[in-house]
Amino acid sequence: MQFYNTMSRKKETFTPVRKGLVGVYACGITAYALSHIGHARSAVAFDILVRLLRYKGYEVTFVRNFTDVDDKIIKRANDEGVSSTEIAETYIKAYHEDMDRLGVIRADIEPRATEHIQEMLNLTERLIADGKAYATPSGDVYFRVRSFPGYGKLSGRTPDDLRSGARVVPGDEKEDPLDFALWKSAKPGEPYWESPWGKGRPGWHIECSAMSEKYIPLPLDIHGGGLDLIFPHHENEIAQTEAALGKPLANIWMHNGFVQVDSEKMSKSLGNFKTIRDILESYLAETLRYFLAGKHYRSPIDFSLDNMDESERSQKRVYECLREVDKALARENWKPGAAPAELVEELKQQDQSFMDALEDDVNTAAAMGHLFNMVRIAGRVLEDKKLRNSEGGRDILRAFRDATAKWDTLLGLFAQKPEGFLASLREIRARRRGLDMNKVAGLLRERQEARAAKDFARSDAARDELAALGVEVRDTPEGPVWDII
Repeated sequence: MQFYNTMSRKKETFTPVRKGLVGVYACGITAYALSHIGHARSAVAFDILVRLLRYKGYEVTFVRNFTDVDDKIIKRANDEGVSSTEIAETYIKAYHEDMDRLGVIRADIEPRATEHIQEMLNLTERLIADGKAYATPSGDVYFRVRSFPGYGKLSGRTPDDLRSGARVVPGDEKEDPLDFALWKSAKPGEPYWESPWGKGRPGWHIECSAMSEKYIPLPLDIHGGGLDLIFPHHENEIAQTEAALGKPLANIWMHNGFVQVDSEKMSKSLGNFKTIRDILESYLAETLRYFLAGKHYRSPIDFSLDNMDESERSQKRVYECLREVDKALARENWKPGAAPAELVEELKQQDQSFMDALEDDVNTAAAMGHLFNMVRIAGRVLEDKKLRNSEGGRDILRAFRDATAKWDTLLGLFAQKPEGFLASLREIRARRRGLDMNKVAGLLRERQEARAAKDFARSDAARDELAALGVEVRDTPEGPVWDII
C-alpha cells in the first residue's frame, strides 16, 4: 500500500513503525455546534482508511479526540446560560448520533481535552524547562516558535514568511508575534484548572500532542484531519511535540480536501452552511456517505442538490442490480452451461482493480469505477436469458455477490437488503417532493382495480395522474412496480 504524505508531498510505501500494529490519530471536532458536512467528509475518509488497514490484517489503534473546552464552547455556554460541560456533552452526543447514521465506526479511543489536563501541564512544564516556552506575568504560557528550527516543514510556511503578517496585539505579552499559546490564564466566567502559572485552561494545540503520546507510542504511523488543520494546528503540534520529546510526531500526515457548497466555500456568512442533519432531512444517510466516498479524499468536493441527486441515482442503480441478482440466485434449477471465460476473467480483474485502487492512497473514486464495472458485468448476465439460467451464469452472479461483501467492509456501502433500501429511497424522495402517500397508494389501488376490471381508460387516467406526481408504474410478471422519479 502507499499513501500520500503531506510532509514529503509524495506517495510513500506504507511500513508501520511496529510490525503488524498501526497507530492512527485523527483530529476530531470542537464540540460547540452540530457537525457539518466538512466533519462528515473527514470522518468518512478516515473511517475508510482504518477499514482498509484492518482488512489488510493490521491491528489498528484509532484515536479521535474531542475538544471540549475552547473559546467557542465557552461563548455558547455563556450565551445559553449553561456550563461548558453541558454544551460539550450535547454536541459530542449529537456527533455520535450523526456518525452512527453515516456508518462511521467509532474510534477505539475518544479522549477529551478536559480529561487530560495533567498530561498537558507536564508537557508544558517540560517545554519551559528546556527554554522552548515561557510563562508571562499574567499566567499565559507561549511556545517560542523560533526555538524550533523545523517550524514550517509541514505547511511550507517559514517563520520569516509568517512574520510579515503577524502582529502583537496591544497588551499581549508574547515575546514574538508568531508564538502560540500552550496555556491560557482564566478570565472571569471561564472554566479553569489550577496550574503552576495560576488558574487557566489549555491552548488548543497542546491537547493533541498530550493525548496522542499517551495512547500511541510515538511516532504515530498516521496523523491527519482536514486540510484546514495543516496550519496552524498540525504545524504547532509538530513543533511542541518534537521540541519536548525529541522524536517525530508522525511518519505519515494525511489530509482530506475541502468541501464546497454549490461551488462556493462553505461558511455561515454566505448562508450555505450545511449540517449533517440538514442534509439527512432530504437524503438517506447512505447516499451522503456514497457522495463523500465518490471523490478521492484529497480532492475538493462540491456539495449540491444536483450532485446528491446524481449520487442517489447511481446508488439506486447498484441496489437494483443487487436485487435482481438476489432474485436470480434464489432459483433452484440451473441448466448446464459454462459462462464465457472472458466474462469470468473480467469480473476477477475488476474485483482486483477495486482493491488496487484502495491500496493506492485510498483512491475511492477509482474503486467506485471498478465497482460499477462489476455491476455492468452482472447486468450482462442478467440480460442474457440463456446465460442467466445456466450454471455458468449462476457462478458469475455468486462471484459478483461475494465481491460485494468487500464494498461494505471497506467502503461501508451496499450492505442493506436491496428491497429495504429501495423502499427507504422511495420514502425520502416522496418527502422531498411533499407527496401525499395516501393519495399515491389510492391511485395505485385504483389503477389495479381498473386493470382487473379491464377498464383501461380509468387505468390509464390513474397512471397519468401518478406520472404527474412523479410516480412511475411498470407492470412486471411479478406484478406492478412503482417508483418515484
